[in-house]
Amino acid sequence: MLQGQPKGLFALALANTGERFGYYTMLAIFTLFLQAKFGYTAAETSTIFASFLAFVYFTPLIGGMLADKFGYGKMVTSGIIVMFFGYLLLAIPTSAEAGKVMMFGSLALIACGTGLFKGNLQVMVGNLYDAPEYKSKRDQAFSLFYMAINIGAMYAPTAATKMTDWMLAKYNFFYESQIPSLAHQFLNNTISAENKEVLAGLQAAQHYTGDMASFCNAYIERLSEAYNYGFGVACISLIISMAIYMAFRSTFKHTDVNTKQAQAAATSDTHQEELSPAETKQRIIALLLVFAVVLFFWMAFHQNGLTMTFFARDYTANQAIGLDRLGFDVLNLTFLVVAIYGAFSIFQSKKKLVSIIVTVVALVALGINYMSMPETMTILPQQFQQFNPFFVVALTPVSLAIFGYLANKKKEPSAPRKIGTGMLIAACGFLILAIGSMGLPTPDALAADSKLQVLVSPNWLISTYLVLTFAELLLSPMGISFVSKVAPPKYKGAMMGGWFVATAIGNYMVAIIGYLWGGMQLWMVWSVLIVLCLLSALFMFSIMKKLEKVAK
Repeated sequence: MLQGQPKGLFALALANTGERFGYYTMLAIFTLFLQAKFGYTAAETSTIFASFLAFVYFTPLIGGMLADKFGYGKMVTSGIIVMFFGYLLLAIPTSAEAGKVMMFGSLALIACGTGLFKGNLQVMVGNLYDAPEYKSKRDQAFSLFYMAINIGAMYAPTAATKMTDWMLAKYNFFYESQIPSLAHQFLNNTISAENKEVLAGLQAAQHYTGDMASFCNAYIERLSEAYNYGFGVACISLIISMAIYMAFRSTFKHTDVNTKQAQAAATSDTHQEELSPAETKQRIIALLLVFAVVLFFWMAFHQNGLTMTFFARDYTANQAIGLDRLGFDVLNLTFLVVAIYGAFSIFQSKKKLVSIIVTVVALVALGINYMSMPETMTILPQQFQQFNPFFVVALTPVSLAIFGYLANKKKEPSAPRKIGTGMLIAACGFLILAIGSMGLPTPDALAADSKLQVLVSPNWLISTYLVLTFAELLLSPMGISFVSKVAPPKYKGAMMGGWFVATAIGNYMVAIIGYLWGGMQLWMVWSVLIVLCLLSALFMFSIMKKLEKVAK
């Protein structure tokens, strides 16, 4: 799988892994930070979170335009620097009022920096495969690149969790999900008698001997500070990312071109076919139809940082026992990934003995680590976000093997058919969560009386993440592949920008579900996403012939 790839791929992938590690560390705790420090409601948090995600995915369109003029490399390095200052602002502990100004400023910097970095780094990866000897490996390369993104994302929640636990422990506190909301209710004089009684019990459990007002202020301040230091982890990851990028620049320097250079290279390519105006129009319409579908996927998928995090915090058991502990230790997940890749190498590598030894050692290490774990593990809400990237990394070789086998049999489904199937699978993912939410109190009822809290098994969320990952692997890489294949040569940049804009709109629509988080029954909230995914899939299959025609 890694053989025959240009060295530049690994340098660019590692640079991207560092940047994504910082981004997902920040994203893992961002909504929790908003509500803990500023006391924002679910609706306010949803608006801020969705607007930020939309901005992050819209700015690559502008970043691409700038790269056309100044070159991809300059935009990538500029993006890392801009993002660094954005995360630095988030990492500085401040008062609530001053913190709001710095927080919104930092979000703007992070979004702008991501716009300069994200799309342009991907273009440089694609440029590596313009050489004839590498053209056949393009699809495999992007799967590997996508996997590298998720390696960074897999470790991010653990980094945020370790920083939170360490900082709270310095002040003799430990994390308790109910305290921030109840503390703000107490300080705002909106707390009910029942919730005040619950808060008193939580204060006693923290062994805090002062009055309740000072406890509330102290806990909010220390938890917010812990999140600030979690954001600081992103600063360190960007420094590492820049170091990798600069140290190995010689391996991909030839991919750093601007528009004039690219056009000069294109004129020497005699294999490009000229499209008629009718064919160009047909392709653009097909792409716009796909964009209309995928925005509903991103609206559903990125609930992981919003309502699914709320569900993890307020409705999911915060302790794991038995085999459930396995997935909440990132070291276990690492050993599992090594074992899976070792097992696949047994069938693909010439050095089978080495692959067998690696697989056995990884499984033994997994067993030893698992046996040494405490019988009961405390779970923080953000830790659930490590399951999606873990599943992506673990299932990538499975996906490549399945579609490779189907391709050899001439039975591989088309990219549009994979996208439609992905939407159906996404609906199944939220069906699991809807079933797990039956009978739970509404968020508004829980806010009024914390004694109503009912906690469900972590396996409901884990299963949902697993199914959504299957959908993601069918939809996200295949969508980018479809765009790059179908886009008319003269409009490739604009169409790739259109993909990011569709993603941005979908991310902004994430807030719609956040607005429903309150008086509506939880199973009904998830059912909205189920219906949207099913309707999108139905629409996708209704235009399948048109899409497959332009993809030929």
